[in-house]
Amino acid sequence: MLLSPMRFKSFVWPHNPRTYTITFERKMALHKVPFGRHHLQSLGQTRRVLRGEGEFVGEQAYETFKQLANIFYEETPGTLIHPVWMTTTAWFVSLDVLQEPRPDYVRYSFEFWEVVGDENPFLQQTGVQNGASGGTVSGVGQAAAGTVTEQIWHTVALGETIWGLSVQYGVTAESVVELNPSIQNPNLIYPGQRVRIK
Repeated sequence: MLLSPMRFKSFVWPHNPRTYTITFERKMALHKVPFGRHHLQSLGQTRRVLRGEGEFVGEQAYETFKQLANIFYEETPGTLIHPVWMTTTAWFVSLDVLQEPRPDYVRYSFEFWEVVGDENPFLQQTGVQNGASGGTVSGVGQAAAGTVTEQIWHTVALGETIWGLSVQYGVTAESVVELNPSIQNPNLIYPGQRVRIK
């Protein structure tokens, strides 16, 4: 089975990392009760963590690693598209070189933390509740010449991208970006965000 390449923001891995692990964790509380017994209480799930290792090989290996490092320096979360795991919004938490880099070979490790609940900066700014489902909202606008035109809006669901929406609605990604000047990073849209399509 041929897997799609892993992506984060504008960086696309030339080949998928060699290994990765995904950590799912639920915080638990232990309450002691009489006669040596106890009761377990779930305190809820925590963020999922994706860790992995990989190599860049060839003449451009170190240049490719520097491109990935530049993405790490950006102080915002982004869309993480994993070849098998679901697409999510995540923070790029760590990037380590695991050996002395050479121009033709770099071995590295990485870690991403999924953005959950109220940590999503878009949700904080707008007050939109987490878990909004995707869908379209059509509105009517007035064109300059006095004719009525239909506007199409889409409410972003988890894992959706500008490129995916453009394919879904049969428009170009560039036209969607032009219609949404408030989107500063086209690679970063959030669940619950409204995006104008036409």
